[in-house]
Amino acid sequence: MDLSNFSGEDAEFVLDAYHTHSALLFREQDLSHENLISFSYLFGEVDEAPENQLKKAVPGKPQIYVVSNIKGENGKPIGSLGAGEAIWHADMSDRENPPEATLLYAVELPPAGGDTWIAGMAAALEGMPDDLRKKIEGRSIKHDGTYNSGGFVRKGVEASDDPLTCPGTLHPAICAHPATGKPVLYLGRRRNAYVDGLSLEDSEALLDALWAHATQDAYCYAHRWRKGDLLMWDNRSTLHRRDEFNPAHRRMMLRTQTKGSGIPRAA
Repeated sequence: MDLSNFSGEDAEFVLDAYHTHSALLFREQDLSHENLISFSYLFGEVDEAPENQLKKAVPGKPQIYVVSNIKGENGKPIGSLGAGEAIWHADMSDRENPPEATLLYAVELPPAGGDTWIAGMAAALEGMPDDLRKKIEGRSIKHDGTYNSGGFVRKGVEASDDPLTCPGTLHPAICAHPATGKPVLYLGRRRNAYVDGLSLEDSEALLDALWAHATQDAYCYAHRWRKGDLLMWDNRSTLHRRDEFNPAHRRMMLRTQTKGSGIPRAA
């Protein structure tokens, strides 16, 4: 499919596939900034990249985040996240109404590394042992608002490593997907997470068990990038992470993201 020129029939097919599979890959694309923004609107209202030390936008295209380790003529990074590992997370899940679709387009790639991993949370929930599932039914998990997926403190927030007192938002551990109604596990990121109503010790043990289960190979896809790939995922029903790569090699990705259409609800 050529995403620079897709029809209404194509859009219907893509939306159905997106809701069925939670992640989609389109190879051999040649997209302008306008093409990327236009296609992104198929999945909801496109958000703007906040201009701060964590995220930078394409000049004149505030809907497109630059994810890159490349430095400009002034010696400063032109994008975010550098070359390090990005740990498992769902994007901005610390918000009351988290974003939904994330689209990532490969412009320039290193010869190795920087692979993106996606874990399916519907499958992880379906395969969860009954005793573990019973421990989270009806419970909520605090999604930390202190650190981003690269481990950096968010702008305007003080560093904290206390899950009980750190800033964050409670979301149901098992959510109903807003488009399909299907129950999905909703974890966010591990650091500073807290299971509401438990002692810190019990919460940590339960979260360790949940993350070990949800991120095992059976539920994961590892994507090795090619130039021209557009990979997208549903933040409501997946986790994702990124492998580190050699900082001496250039990597440039363009990312768009759609706004949330509603507060996560319990299944």
